[in-house]
Amino acid sequence: MNMEMALQVIDKMRLPNGAYMASLSKDYNYVWIRDVVYTVLPFLHDRSGRYEKAYHALFNLFKDYEWKIDIHTEKKPVYLFEYIHSRYSTDLKEIDVEWGHAQNDAIGAFLWGVGEGMKHGRKVIRDEADLRIVQKLVDYLECLQYWQAEDNGMWEENIELHASSVGACVAGLKAVKMLVDVKADLIRKGEETLRFLLPRESETKEVDLALLSLIYPYRLVDRKTALTIVQQVSERLERERGCIRYEHDQYYNEGKEAEWSFGFPWLGLCYSELGMSHKVNEYAEKTIRNIPDNWEVPELYIGGKNEPNGNTPLAWSVALSYLFLTRVQSFQTAIPSGNS
Repeated sequence: MNMEMALQVIDKMRLPNGAYMASLSKDYNYVWIRDVVYTVLPFLHDRSGRYEKAYHALFNLFKDYEWKIDIHTEKKPVYLFEYIHSRYSTDLKEIDVEWGHAQNDAIGAFLWGVGEGMKHGRKVIRDEADLRIVQKLVDYLECLQYWQAEDNGMWEENIELHASSVGACVAGLKAVKMLVDVKADLIRKGEETLRFLLPRESETKEVDLALLSLIYPYRLVDRKTALTIVQQVSERLERERGCIRYEHDQYYNEGKEAEWSFGFPWLGLCYSELGMSHKVNEYAEKTIRNIPDNWEVPELYIGGKNEPNGNTPLAWSVALSYLFLTRVQSFQTAIPSGNS
C-alpha cells in the first residue's frame, strides 16, 4: 500500500493560507476548525511546516474575529451566529448561512492542538498576539460555562450536553495551562461533568462515535471507561463499511444509518492506545479493505446503498486512516498487502 499517496490526497485539500478544506466536493469545500485539527495530525511529528501553518491560519482567523471573542468572554452567546463559528469559507470568512455553530468541542480541539504542537516542538505560537488569542479562547469557554453548556456537538446537530464536547474542552484547557492562565477550577468542573455523564455521550445518546475522541487523540479517560466506550461502539455502531455515528442517525440514511469510513481507523487508534494488539490487527485489516487504490477515502457509505457519498475524499477520513496504518507499521505488526 502506497502510504505517501495518502499525504498527496490530503495536500489536494490544502489551501494557500495553510488551512484545509474538509473535502473537494462542492458541498464540503469549506474549512471546519475541528476538521483541520484532525487533518494535520499526520504532520505533528515532521518538519514539513504543515502543522504549524494550519494553526497559524486558524490564529489569523481568530484575530479577524477577535472583536466577537471579546464580546463573548463577558457575555454568553444567545443565538447560534453569536458563537465562534465552526465553519468558514476557503478565505477563512464567516458564512452567512444558518448553521449549528455552538460547537464547543471545536474550540477545545484547537486549544488541544496548540498545546500538543508546542509539546512536540512545532512552533505553533508565533508571538504574544497568538498567546493573547489562546487566553481569550480559554476565557470564552469559561464565559460559556462549557461544563454545563448544551451545544450542537461534533455532529452539528441537536443541542444538548455532550460528553465529547466537554471532554474536548477539558483536554484543550489542560494542554494550554502552561501557556496561559487556566484556573484549576475550570478544568475540575469539566472533569466532574464527565464523571456524571460518561460512558454516555448525552441524555439522548448512550453510544456515540464522538466518544472515541476522549481516547484518541485526547487520552482523557481511564482504562475502564475507555474499554466500555470501545466495546459499546464496536458492538452497537460497527457495520460492514465503517461505523454509524449513533443509532437512528438520519444523515444520508436511505433505509439504514450511514457508515462512516473513519470509524475503523479511529477504533484501531483507540485499541492501540489501550495496548490491545490483537484488536489493532483486526482493525488494520478492516481499514485496508476500505481504502481505494487512489487513497480517496470517502466521508461515508450511504445507509442502505453501500456506495460512497459525494464528500470524497474527506480529509479527516484520509488522515485517520493514514495515522492508524503508519502507527501499525511502526509497531512492526503485520499488515496484509493489497486490497480485498
